[in-house]
Amino acid sequence: MTLYYSVLIIGGGLIGSSVARAIKQNNLAERIYMADSSEEACRVLRTLDIADGVDTDFNPFIGTADLVVLATPPGIMKQIGPTVVQAMKTGAVLTDVGSIKYDLVKQFETFMRSDLHFIPGHPIAGTENSGPAAGFGELFEERWCILTPPENTDETEIARLTELWEKMGSQVALMDARRHDIVLATTSHVPHLIAYTLVGTAIDMETVTANDVVKYSAGGFRDFTRIAASDPEMWRDVFLQNKEGVLEVVDRFIEDLSALKRAIRWDNGETLMEHFSKTRDIRRRIIDAGQDTDKPDFGRE
Repeated sequence: MTLYYSVLIIGGGLIGSSVARAIKQNNLAERIYMADSSEEACRVLRTLDIADGVDTDFNPFIGTADLVVLATPPGIMKQIGPTVVQAMKTGAVLTDVGSIKYDLVKQFETFMRSDLHFIPGHPIAGTENSGPAAGFGELFEERWCILTPPENTDETEIARLTELWEKMGSQVALMDARRHDIVLATTSHVPHLIAYTLVGTAIDMETVTANDVVKYSAGGFRDFTRIAASDPEMWRDVFLQNKEGVLEVVDRFIEDLSALKRAIRWDNGETLMEHFSKTRDIRRRIIDAGQDTDKPDFGRE
């Protein structure tokens, strides 16, 4: 059953192309259109045959779209937002797939039209790969999608967008935009910052260890390199636009790291055991919540 007649996805990367695939595979829209400023991305999108129309300019499609999905890096969303809002048809829904919500809501409220429905969204799904060819329709299955609608948003449109994500395989939660940003700073943004930092340190250590860092990479370091291989432009925008949440969590992390450093320095095994046992329990809870599997993952497909 289709939920929207016409959907326009602006941004044809991993998430945008996956949304298009999922909508098409589940027959959730009559027409799917995609726009990406990159000529090469548009060429790939056309060969993938996941949309009824593809262009570097979103204007040929936006006037008839019932749902517009912003799937660009956060910085681009802010740049094109006023033009997108101005061109949308009355009654249409505007959503996004970015991992920053409060800053986006604050910016878009300055130019949002009263005859549109603005429902920011964030599917908590992705891989370290990027680009149109990296997408797949099953990306959102058994993953959470968080919606952060402003106050007084039409309940019918919230329910319809919720159903769209559910039919693409996601569980949907409604959340305040500020709360979303501090939660994601903890679970995603700061872990990425740590990964970028650690891999940068390892690059410097390569000259000291005669390339043995890469040669003898263990599972822990390997997983950090996977995270640190994510899209640099997107993550630059994430850190700058969720500055408040990221810095709050970074400060807490530095305090906790310093405490562990002191425990190691003073041979305080009891403190180390207490901390490691507590964090091991979090891993069990993540598996119990269905967010990962407990099978060995070295070389996991």
